[in-house]
Amino acid sequence: MGTIFCLMGKSASGKDFIYRSLRGREDLQLKNIVPYTTRPIRFGEIDGLTYFFRTDTEAEEMEQAGRVIEMRTYHTVHGDWKYFTADDGQIDLSQQDYLMIGTPESYMKIRDYFGAEHVCPVYVWVDDGERLERALRRERKQEQPKYAEMCRRFLADEQDFSAEHLKAAGIELMFENREKEQILRDVGQYIRQVRGEDQ
Repeated sequence: MGTIFCLMGKSASGKDFIYRSLRGREDLQLKNIVPYTTRPIRFGEIDGLTYFFRTDTEAEEMEQAGRVIEMRTYHTVHGDWKYFTADDGQIDLSQQDYLMIGTPESYMKIRDYFGAEHVCPVYVWVDDGERLERALRRERKQEQPKYAEMCRRFLADEQDFSAEHLKAAGIELMFENREKEQILRDVGQYIRQVRGEDQ
């Protein structure tokens, strides 16, 4: 049976880069799980690839139909934005291992839904000062930078990824993202170890 590797980290910790890089590795053969969101699409994002972008009404209809595995609502300076994972046929653990991006909260719900033996946390950590610099550089590239939302997200991460939340989720192992090649080696090796391929 397959494993869902849930990649987690605070905003601007390098999750997207790690995700894209690991997904591109032929030796890992990890399939992506495209999440859903009701927030506006950002520059460079592609509907159906980065996220499935849906309206609030569409999200509610999916939830009422019992197709939502886990959903988080963030109260942003631009209104409420929902992020969720759906039981939409993307996941077949009899055939494949998967890589997704999540939070401790979403990880626990995914774990409860599919079983702890099929879901593995991968937590990436970066110094807060470095994260803030990265977040600012990223936001400046947007056509309409949303600095207030960037700050809200940065502060909200302190709660979402608090020591208490990590402990409750059973997340103990952390990978520090100081250097790109090193973090990819470390996480790639860990995935192979979980699979029993790198003893």
